[in-house]
Amino acid sequence: EHFNTVLYTGNATDATAISGVGFSPDWTWIKVRNNANNHRLFDTVRGAGKDLISNSTSTESTTTTRLQSFDSDGFTVGTNAEVNSNGHNIVAWNWKAGGTAVSNTDGSITSQVSANTEAGFSIVSYVGNASSGATIGHGLNSLPQLIIHKNRIDVDQWSVYTEATGTGQKLALDTTGAETSTSNYPTTPTSSVFYVGAGQEVNGSGDNMI
Repeated sequence: EHFNTVLYTGNATDATAISGVGFSPDWTWIKVRNNANNHRLFDTVRGAGKDLISNSTSTESTTTTRLQSFDSDGFTVGTNAEVNSNGHNIVAWNWKAGGTAVSNTDGSITSQVSANTEAGFSIVSYVGNASSGATIGHGLNSLPQLIIHKNRIDVDQWSVYTEATGTGQKLALDTTGAETSTSNYPTTPTSSVFYVGAGQEVNGSGDNMI
């Protein structure tokens, strides 16, 4: 009901509908399985035409040739080789959040949140203020165990908090490195907010964060 993996074969044809997800996804992660291509990540909060690369520190890109729309039973892709290369085997991991984002004022920074409280999954967008100890509402009504951060407009690492490693530590999604010390996560999250430091990776001043 909340997560599904779909396998498909690319055809390099524009406006190719990929179905079988079982719901309208809010976060779709696509990877060509038999070729060296980037991981492409899309979500409904940022919009279908915007994507990030989980194996890279690069900024968000906007195009009409990758994921073109989120549909009732899946999504539609364009001709780009990283989502629809002809004859290649492709996987798409799909998560259901809460549909259209709503404003959340639980934290010191107002966020836009698409939350699925039943599944314990939410997508959170906000603008950083470079203030250490800033709080952001996540909409889950329960304590998050995993938080993945990306600065959308700056070249920065993907910063990952896990309950297991705790505050003061981070993993970087875009590298194979071990966990490192960080000021990104100064305090344990609560059932309504998570805390961030002043660093650019999680709270860059005026930067769009996801």
